[in-house]
Amino acid sequence: MARKFFVGGNWKCNGTTEEVKKIVTTLNEAEVPSEDVVEVVVSPPFVFLTLVKSLLRSDFHVAAQNCWVRKGGAFTGEISAEMLVNLGIPWVIIGHSERRALLNESNEFVGDKVAYAVSQGVKAIACIGETLEQRESGSTMAVVAAQTKAIAEKVTNWENVVLAYEPVWAIGTGKVATPAQAQEVHCELRKWLNDNVNSEVAASTRIIYGGSVNGANCNELAAQPDVDGFLVGGASLKVSDVPSFIVPLV
Repeated sequence: MARKFFVGGNWKCNGTTEEVKKIVTTLNEAEVPSEDVVEVVVSPPFVFLTLVKSLLRSDFHVAAQNCWVRKGGAFTGEISAEMLVNLGIPWVIIGHSERRALLNESNEFVGDKVAYAVSQGVKAIACIGETLEQRESGSTMAVVAAQTKAIAEKVTNWENVVLAYEPVWAIGTGKVATPAQAQEVHCELRKWLNDNVNSEVAASTRIIYGGSVNGANCNELAAQPDVDGFLVGGASLKVSDVPSFIVPLV
């Protein structure tokens, strides 16, 4: 089953109005394959979501960086999936390692958040990945399988879920998993989906890679059979580099 290549840009907690406008202008001017071939999603901070949505070309889409685990209410500082729907934001990143580590989001909590977002009509980029200590101890697959299991126990509609494998030791460090390392984990994740969900979900679910992806290493990573795209972090803020993740990939 053909899986459409997916390129996401996570801007994290960065940007001013003028910087955001500059990045969007670069994206709007980029010559890229059609949306039939590659799906492009950018994820600015919440305060810029509507601005980016209003300025961004129609074949690219916008994602929030997080949303709450249930319907809104007395949850100061949180953003509900219903709010994203109201703003016309189709995607959300959930379970990024920075939130898992800094805000103590557990596997179960992330699974609940993914399931609730999808139930409300918001598509989820669900992040998983191991720390350096876990990789060196040989527990990479046990860790990412447990993270994926917590999502699989709650999600019934996988059509609206993209899995983002982001080894924590490669995020923002300049270190990057080799193409072989990325392919090994992606392949094992697909086998896990086949064995624990079903073969159709395993074949159709996009598993993308994140962790110090840049214009210099993206082509070799993209060539791996089970790498279905990227979630690009800091490099997606470098205006000159932005089109390079999209143009040469397909």
